[in-house]
Amino acid sequence: MNINTQMKQGVLIVRIDGEIDMHTASVFRQNIDYALDKSGAKNILLNLKGVTFIDSSGLGVILGRYKRISLLGGVMMAAYIQPQIMRIFELSGLVKIMKIFSTETEALDNF
Repeated sequence: MNINTQMKQGVLIVRIDGEIDMHTASVFRQNIDYALDKSGAKNILLNLKGVTFIDSSGLGVILGRYKRISLLGGVMMAAYIQPQIMRIFELSGLVKIMKIFSTETEALDNF
């Protein structure tokens, strides 16, 4: 799994490539937490274009970051969700708490 973070318009953009599962979830969490601490961002945009698989461990990390930024009054968004990942987001209820967009640009424009 590769993770790239960038601040843009006050939003921490997290671009992920690969699988988010029990083997990579702790690295995923550490990278996002470090970027949040370093940037002071209250809002997160997950670019999931390169994510091919996610399990409950990955969902747990996303939910934990959602809770963290919610306490700060922030928003979590996601973009470029592949159909198989979207189905998991729907089943888990993440689509009810996150704003979902087709592209990063669309997400930032609607922020």
